[in-house]
Amino acid sequence: MVRPMNAAVLAVLSLAVFWLAFRFYARWIEKRVYEMDNDEPTPAHQTPDGVDFVACDKHVLFGHHFCSVAGAAPIVGPAIAVIWGWLPALLWVVLGTVFVGAVHDFGALALSAKRGGRTMGDIAGEILGPRARTWFLLIIILLTWVVIAVFAFIIAKLFISVPQSVWPVNFEIVVAVIIGWWIYRRSGSLLWPSIIAVVLLYVVVFLCADHPEWGTLPESVHMYGGPTVPWILFLLVYAYIASVLPVRVLLQPRDYINSHQLFLGLGALLIGLFIVHPEVTAPAINHSVDPLAPPIIPLLFITIACGAISGFHGLVASGTTSKQLDCMRDARTVGYGGMLGEGTLALVAVLAVSAGLGSAAEWQEKYASWKTVGNTGIGNFVTGAATFLDPIVGGNMALAKTVVAVIVISFAATTLDTAARIQRFCLAELGASYGIKAFKNRFVAAFVAVLPAAILAIYTDGGRGPGSGGFILWPVFGTTNQLIGGITLLLLFFHLRTRKRPVWPIVIPLLFLLVMTSIAGVMGLLDQIDKGNWTVVVFGALFLLLQVLVFVEAFLRWRSDRATPKPA
Repeated sequence: MVRPMNAAVLAVLSLAVFWLAFRFYARWIEKRVYEMDNDEPTPAHQTPDGVDFVACDKHVLFGHHFCSVAGAAPIVGPAIAVIWGWLPALLWVVLGTVFVGAVHDFGALALSAKRGGRTMGDIAGEILGPRARTWFLLIIILLTWVVIAVFAFIIAKLFISVPQSVWPVNFEIVVAVIIGWWIYRRSGSLLWPSIIAVVLLYVVVFLCADHPEWGTLPESVHMYGGPTVPWILFLLVYAYIASVLPVRVLLQPRDYINSHQLFLGLGALLIGLFIVHPEVTAPAINHSVDPLAPPIIPLLFITIACGAISGFHGLVASGTTSKQLDCMRDARTVGYGGMLGEGTLALVAVLAVSAGLGSAAEWQEKYASWKTVGNTGIGNFVTGAATFLDPIVGGNMALAKTVVAVIVISFAATTLDTAARIQRFCLAELGASYGIKAFKNRFVAAFVAVLPAAILAIYTDGGRGPGSGGFILWPVFGTTNQLIGGITLLLLFFHLRTRKRPVWPIVIPLLFLLVMTSIAGVMGLLDQIDKGNWTVVVFGALFLLLQVLVFVEAFLRWRSDRATPKPA
């Protein structure tokens, strides 16, 4: 009989791979591939505006970038993908993070920093032509509306299911604004105020853990018969305000506080994992997987998504992070290191649902149905992760679940308002291309960024309740998100090729992504046609068409380059 694998051993081996990759592979890419040189000024120093282009310390910027990219997706995706077995999920999280996701994120940040802090959509126009700019910006804008809507809905549901998390999360935002104002007035350091804020945050978590009634909305403010819509509206108003405020007022201090508390939370989860050192009860390869589950290839890579590679990360890197970069060499820590942080979160998610849900029989019961595991993935993570925290919090499971919920919501909330800010940038760039002057006003652009998302978030489809509007289009998110990553790698390919830099670290992930996501996209479209979900079919076909148009422009650029005589 094969002895079960120990989850702590898997964690140590995976973290060792991450460290080696950052120490050696990322440094080689920094010097030989992306040519990051501190003598080259960053956009924050070239065009400072006090709102978006504001240079900051790399540790603060790492906090922003890490918290923005590490939303709920690297938790939910791996927690679902384990249905095929823990081994393929773990291998793709580790290898995908090192050789695909981190290379992509680092590259997007480097490329944007070298081109004035512009977004990937705008850069596509410079590299591939104005038509490609329009197609790519439309992809980003449509996808980001879905992201904002779904994340607002997810956070609202978490507030309802774990009301103990409401006050800690909102306390953190208020304290961040106070710290941001203090730093702005006094020009002080963020370090000690943020550490004090984290300590106070966990005091609030402790006080609220046994009082769910404190975070429960009264029935007098319920809409459509429940508290979901009020929370969604509250979150979207917050996202609007956060997306137009100068980054130093809320974004930088909030994300720095977030990074401390999230690293503290991740560290506590890993320490608890080493204390408990549970055996993995999930099968390495699940031979009794639900027959209704899609094939592991290519769906494993689409399901894990942000836990290994995400096009959305390139939007964050080029949308907000590049505008705050203090020096070029910081990009390795922020870009490559930020993705390693997300890979660590995905690693914990895999181990939490593989070793924290009880016996093998209990695991099989929870993962018996493909249809239900999509709805229970994040709940399985909270339950499994809470078992890791149990020895640290003295057996207080209510406190453990509150801590985990606050971690998840903090990640998701950061992604929410960062997505709104990115949407504002993309609308401004699209407006500049077509002479829509109103989009240059950040308040107008932010309103246009949030309003369609609000409609999607509160729309009720077929009586399924508020939020179903965003989830109508969620099936197209996975493949579209990955293909956006492929387009970013394509832009990097042309950038490096013209500078005669090594392109194989880009080409291999690019080809892999294009093949896997294209197959998955076609399979998903055929499945939705079979189910008669014509709204999803129309939008899915639109996304695929826009992406094909971008790749056609890339092919034309490549053919033009080959036809151009090389200088003697």
